Amino acid sequence: MSLPVTPRPVSLVAGGSRGLGLLVAQELAQRGYDVAVCARHLEETRRGAEIAESRAREEAGADAGRVHAYECDVADRETVQAWVAQVEGDLGPVEVAIHVAGIIQVGPAETMTFHHFDQALGTMLVGPLNTLWSVLPGMRERGHGRLGVVSSIGGVVAPPHLLPYSTAKFGATGLTQGLASELAGTGVTATTIVPGLMRTGSHENAQFTGDRAAEYAWFAPAASLPLLSMDAERAARRMVDGVLAGRPMVVLTPLAKIGMRVHGLMPATTIRVMGLTSRLLPSAPADRDAARPVTGRTAAQQLGSDVVSRLTTLGRRAAERFNQRGPGSAPTA
Repeated sequence: MSLPVTPRPVSLVAGGSRGLGLLVAQELAQRGYDVAVCARHLEETRRGAEIAESRAREEAGADAGRVHAYECDVADRETVQAWVAQVEGDLGPVEVAIHVAGIIQVGPAETMTFHHFDQALGTMLVGPLNTLWSVLPGMRERGHGRLGVVSSIGGVVAPPHLLPYSTAKFGATGLTQGLASELAGTGVTATTIVPGLMRTGSHENAQFTGDRAAEYAWFAPAASLPLLSMDAERAARRMVDGVLAGRPMVVLTPLAKIGMRVHGLMPATTIRVMGLTSRLLPSAPADRDAARPVTGRTAAQQLGSDVVSRLTTLGRRAAERFNQRGPGSAPTA
């Protein structure tokens, strides 16, 4: 007589088709979870799920879980609710939910339009709200669950030339911190994840406005160099550790930790320093077309710099490994 098969625990990753989200899905699968990942383009999401599952099986063998791909726009509430219902019907109750989906828009504030803010807020503030509120009732009822939202040091200290991103991330930080307090004693936890720059290759899909080539010239090396950015696989591991342990906050990279402490002690000074930094960054050109974004790949071609190309070597390798070069639109952070 064969023993009944114990179902695997179920997790979901919103924004799991590439970059950091792919790595978080891989990490959960390595730990035995069946993982449901979503993004807006199903073909790309399927490819990311295959990569995550294959690498998880290389690490954990038969103990690794499966990674299942779904199409879902996290900014659309009804779509997210339908996705969660489908996942629970297909796989079982969701025990862990991590929102990773993000979009990066780089450029001076005067080149940012309402549309840029709508994109950022929809993906990185409304998206986490939709995701968390769709799984939370079931977790409360069962008396156990783990929630995580990837915010950013840009959601604690507002950097220049990333205003829509920072606005959304500040909101996501407040949402998750406030929820963590309200969930005390319920058996459900919410973790705010605050990374600095990570080498995910997302600079290739970031959207650049203003003097696009010049903006790429500072942002892409910062997102690629080891002293300024963190290895994405190590970051994903620490994020999942923190969420599963129910920690209220996970802060990654030394620069993020320093930034939070300095801002906490001297907020006015921090804002002034950001202002001085802004004056060193490229100015907005007197061009009606300056608000039109181009991707990092296009900006790199416009720049045509061998020096920047060498400085972004590790970032390009990350883009190749983490499914950043397929068709699609908004990047995952």
